[in-house]
Amino acid sequence: PVPDAERALSAFLDPKGKGIEEDSQSGGGAYDYTEAYKAQMKSLAKEVGAKGKNLFHPIRLALTGEMSGQDVTKQLSLLAMSEREDSVLDKDAIGLVSFDERLNRLKSFLETIPEEFRAVKGKEDKKAKAAKETAAKETTSEAATPAASSADDPKNSYEGPPITALDIRVGRIMKVWEHEEADKLYCEEIDVGEDEPRLVASGLKPFMKAEDMEGRLCLVLCNLKERKLVGFPSHGMVLCASSEDHTQVKLVAPPVDAKVGERVTVPDFDFEGEEAAPFAENKVGKKKVFEKIAPFLLTNKYGSPEFMGRPLLTSGGVCTSPISGGTVG
Repeated sequence: PVPDAERALSAFLDPKGKGIEEDSQSGGGAYDYTEAYKAQMKSLAKEVGAKGKNLFHPIRLALTGEMSGQDVTKQLSLLAMSEREDSVLDKDAIGLVSFDERLNRLKSFLETIPEEFRAVKGKEDKKAKAAKETAAKETTSEAATPAASSADDPKNSYEGPPITALDIRVGRIMKVWEHEEADKLYCEEIDVGEDEPRLVASGLKPFMKAEDMEGRLCLVLCNLKERKLVGFPSHGMVLCASSEDHTQVKLVAPPVDAKVGERVTVPDFDFEGEEAAPFAENKVGKKKVFEKIAPFLLTNKYGSPEFMGRPLLTSGGVCTSPISGGTVG
C-alpha cells in the first residue's frame, strides 16, 4: 500500500479531521492507506514469522537511515508528497531518494551481512535449517582449495597490529558546542559507559550541524591518550566515514539496539581473553597503532564499515554509514 495522492495528509489526521501531534500515532479512516498498510504488515508478519522490530525497523532504515522516529505511515506520506511533480522542493538540491530506490539500497546492503548474523527467514524448522547450513558449509569447504582461500582472504597476508588493539566502543553524543578558538572543531560530551562522559574534540564543523549530532549513537576510539586540541582536553576520537576526496564526512552509525559502552568486534578475530585486551593508551600512541590499522578500515560499496572485508559489529548488529567506497577514521 502507498499513500493516496488525493489524500496525502490522511496519516496526520484522525477520523474527525483533527491533526495528530504524537509522532508514534497515525490517522486515517477505514478506507485510507494507513489501515491497508497495517493490514499488509500483519499479513506479512504472519507469512514470514517475523515480529515487531524485525519487520518494521528495515522500513524505517530504508526511509531515514535511522530505526526510530515518526510512525512509518507518516514518513511514507511525507516522502510521497516530496516525490510529486508539483512538489515545491528542489529534489536535486536536497538529494531526494525515492522510496523504491531506498528499498533497493536496503536489500543490497542486507546481502552483505554474514549469514550467521541474519534473522531466520520464515518458519523453517530450526533443526532442518541447521542441517542444511552444515551441509552447505561442508560442501563449500570440500570445494575450496587452501591456495584459493589464502589468495582471496586479505586477513592471511595482514602483518599490522591486531584489530583487538583498538578499544572502539559505542557512545552517545550528549552535548555538542563550537570551539571558541578553532573554526573547524566541535567539542563534545560523549557517554561511553563510564562514570563520567568523555570530552572529545572533532573537526566535523565543516561537514555537519551540531544539532544533527546531539543524541546520536556513534563509535568512539577510547584508548587514545588525552591531548589538548587548541586548548581543549580531548580524550578519544569519533569514528567517521569519509569519501575518497574527503568532501563528505559522516558519523559511523551503530544499530539502534547497540548498547552504550559495549566494545565493537570484528568476525573471525578473537576479542576474548587477555591477549585480546586493548593496548594501553601510551602504546597506541607511541607505536602509531591506529595509523597502521586505519588503511584497512574501509566502507564497502553499501557503506558498511569493514576491517579486512569483515563488518564492525555490536550486539545489535552491523554498523553502517551513508558513504560507500570510503575510509574510516
